[in-house]
Amino acid sequence: MKPSAWRAALRIARRDAARAKGRSALVLAMIALPVLGVAGVDVIARSTQLEPAEQAARTMGTAQASVTSTTPGGTVLQSPDGRESTSKVPEQGAAKTPAQQRSAATDPAQLLTELLPGAVLVPTGQYKSTTTTTAEGRMTTSVDEVDLTDPVWRGKLDVVEGSAPTRPDQLAATRKFLDRSGLRIGDRTAFRGLDSRPYTITGVVEDPADLGQTVLYGRPGAVFAPLAQADPASADSGQMNWTTWLVKLPADGRIDWPKVKELNEYGFSVASRAVLLHPPARSEVPFYAEQDRYSSGYVNKSVLAVAALVPGMALLEIVLLAGPAFAVGARRSRRQLGLLAAGGGDRSHVRAVVLAGGAVLGTGGAVLGLLGGTGLVALLRGPLEEYGGQRFGHFDVQPLDLLAVALVGLVTGLLAAVVPAVQASRQDVVEALTGRGGSKPANRIVAVLGAVMVAGGTGLALLCAVTNTAPVPGLLGGSVIAELGMLLCTPLLIGLFGRLGRHLPLSPRLALRDSVRNRGRTAPAVAAVMAAVAGAVAVGIYHASDVEQQRRDYRPSLPAGAVALLQGGRGEGDAARYATLRDTVEKDLGKLGERADVLGPTATPGACTTGYACGYVRALMAPEKRCPADDAITDEERRAATGDPRCVAMRSLPDELTSMFGDVLVGDPALLHNLLDLHDPAAEQALAAGKALVLRHDRVTGGKVTLRAEEEPTKAQIDAGDYRGTTRDVDVAAVEVDAPLPFATVVMSREAAQRAGLGVRSLGSLWRPAAAPSDGKVQKTSDHLGKLDDTVYLDVERGFQAERSVKMVGLTAFAALVALGAAGIATGLAAADSQQDLATLAAVGASGGIRRRLSGFQCGVIAAMGSVLGLLCGTVPAVALRLLEARNTQVWVNGTPVGHEDAVIAVPWADLAALLVGLPVVAVLLAALLTRSRVGLTRRAG
Repeated sequence: MKPSAWRAALRIARRDAARAKGRSALVLAMIALPVLGVAGVDVIARSTQLEPAEQAARTMGTAQASVTSTTPGGTVLQSPDGRESTSKVPEQGAAKTPAQQRSAATDPAQLLTELLPGAVLVPTGQYKSTTTTTAEGRMTTSVDEVDLTDPVWRGKLDVVEGSAPTRPDQLAATRKFLDRSGLRIGDRTAFRGLDSRPYTITGVVEDPADLGQTVLYGRPGAVFAPLAQADPASADSGQMNWTTWLVKLPADGRIDWPKVKELNEYGFSVASRAVLLHPPARSEVPFYAEQDRYSSGYVNKSVLAVAALVPGMALLEIVLLAGPAFAVGARRSRRQLGLLAAGGGDRSHVRAVVLAGGAVLGTGGAVLGLLGGTGLVALLRGPLEEYGGQRFGHFDVQPLDLLAVALVGLVTGLLAAVVPAVQASRQDVVEALTGRGGSKPANRIVAVLGAVMVAGGTGLALLCAVTNTAPVPGLLGGSVIAELGMLLCTPLLIGLFGRLGRHLPLSPRLALRDSVRNRGRTAPAVAAVMAAVAGAVAVGIYHASDVEQQRRDYRPSLPAGAVALLQGGRGEGDAARYATLRDTVEKDLGKLGERADVLGPTATPGACTTGYACGYVRALMAPEKRCPADDAITDEERRAATGDPRCVAMRSLPDELTSMFGDVLVGDPALLHNLLDLHDPAAEQALAAGKALVLRHDRVTGGKVTLRAEEEPTKAQIDAGDYRGTTRDVDVAAVEVDAPLPFATVVMSREAAQRAGLGVRSLGSLWRPAAAPSDGKVQKTSDHLGKLDDTVYLDVERGFQAERSVKMVGLTAFAALVALGAAGIATGLAAADSQQDLATLAAVGASGGIRRRLSGFQCGVIAAMGSVLGLLCGTVPAVALRLLEARNTQVWVNGTPVGHEDAVIAVPWADLAALLVGLPVVAVLLAALLTRSRVGLTRRAG
């Protein structure tokens, strides 16, 4: 065609879009909606990716480096950004390098100042744990000493409200602390043991990398020293293994990569601003060379699969969403296109007009989608950051990314208009002018081909995921083939759905039959809803599976909702005082249910009144059940031992749960109920008979369990450098039990412990209320307990809390938005295409209510069929991706890989049910509400 013909086609398309404003608006929305979703996710993803300068600010503020003493006397290999590292310590008897000798003999801070002349070291990350007063009572919090008036903290810790502390009696608090405590700027709070020395909160401080912290910041020297005197336990609650400093250098000072490697030789790991801004080549990084020796260039293919699957499926979704829009437009313009053909236009001219409509509306939809997605993220930036727990580096709008998305929208508009354009060019001119032309039956050959594609695509995606063979093209190609195959099956499936009409009332029966009769109108709309729902289902199943994986990996210290009063190392010397504490807990929290008093065995016989000085008791593994890999020396011996039946049996044991009380406990049936959730009369009888209940089968041999009692080392032993106390082994009659919550290894009665020559000490009490008490009640109770005895501790197990990801939040939100919007728009287009039918009903006397119900059920049928098919299509990529991730996750035992992680696939049944029911209901209601009671006259065909 000549350029002048294309100009005429574009002019006709533009005028047609302006004339049919309602239909054009729906088409624009259909194209803009997925573009909006893709653009929004892109902006979120880009905004959460920190630039090197931003990463440096969050790691070290305005300092030149963040240095950690990780391995005094050893050597460190690290990545350039310092996030990954390994340490090497010389084996006993091996020669040490001069750097290792100097590192082992010199204080780390002094050594660092010697290696970096002129450096000023600012300690960071010295967090201690203590309790402090709140509006309700008292709560546990972390505390650190930081001079927030020093510019070195800018970007790492920012005062966002109020002012930084300038006096020793002032604090800055995180927003999370203020929300939990009920305090505000200007209020006062006091740490445990320092009630007579309260601190005033002067400002709100924020760590941009972690908005969920509960921390108080005091001035250097104003908190730790008085707290250590008043609450010695808090002095030992921080990091014990290493110290980190922010390093300030003179104006021209910098720590380059050679200097980082030099510091590594002395056991320091370093995050340097100069290295972050100008990273070295991979070949210059010893850490990567060491990594490549053992990993052989291993690449996690699941990450690549995600990177390909998300944009690939989004592109397919855009195409399938735009298709029905242009199909409806072409049908609504049949008479106009027929006049064009009757006036001498050939098929190429008809195709050009329809394609020009795709270009015009595709461009408009892409621009609207870009503006909408970018604006929506900008509008919701604050809530997104708060939910994700970290600030964006900056609001990052990448022009090339958005231009690519816009081009995708434009090209999609053209591609989606191709099929309607070809169909319009082939239509009979007389039928087009008269409005006649029946519906063609579904092509069974095409349907069979579609079924083969669905089966083949599904099989391809799952096979590539399970075998880890070509997963990127396999998962993407298989998922796309399966969805396109379902698209080809849609006309036949619509006919099958129509058979359900005989069992339905009048309005839905007419709607189903109308959908079958007008497959050309119904199939594209169903395909659009299917594509949108498939995206939402895929994201939903993947997200639910990821949360379930986190749930299984979570290791609580108590049963969910349990309340524990911890007595620490006090012993049983003051039973009356402890009884008062228990009564306080039960009075303040109320309705806690049965109480279990938890005791622990000690190596010293009798009642322990000196706390942990009475020694410890642990259960030994039965020698004949011990895995040989535990005693292997070389890697070859470990690999050979992993196939041993004893090692296989050990791996099959349930995961151990460690409670805060320990793994060998003394108690009564109440302890079985509250801690282990074990309600077994036989187990209770065995406990009463003096037998030990053992929850680990590898600890029992010959009906007995061996307990090793270890006394505290004497002063003479400690002076001689021997920190091992005297030990003795005791055999106790045992019974193996299986408990729903294995929070202990061995449980015995007080009488059994005494008969074995063991002592007992009180560890605390445990309750299992029907619901966990509120945070406010716990704070009030903690305050009352602190006034009676500041050595006890009240804890509530809140259970699993899923990690929050801004990217996943954005992906889920936009997928749901696209699904809901696409269902409404697609059904709206179908309803617009059926206006002539509604006019016919009005002409024969149908009331407005009948027409509204029919229109509503027509749209509901489309949404219901699309939702069901989308559910099937969306399951494929989600399941395949979870299988691939499991296949790429190694399971290690004793330093040897023994297989791959089992795939965790969770189906969010409630969410899917809401989707399957909610979308059709929304479509029915919208269509019924928007259908006019009075229908205007329409042009008579012919």
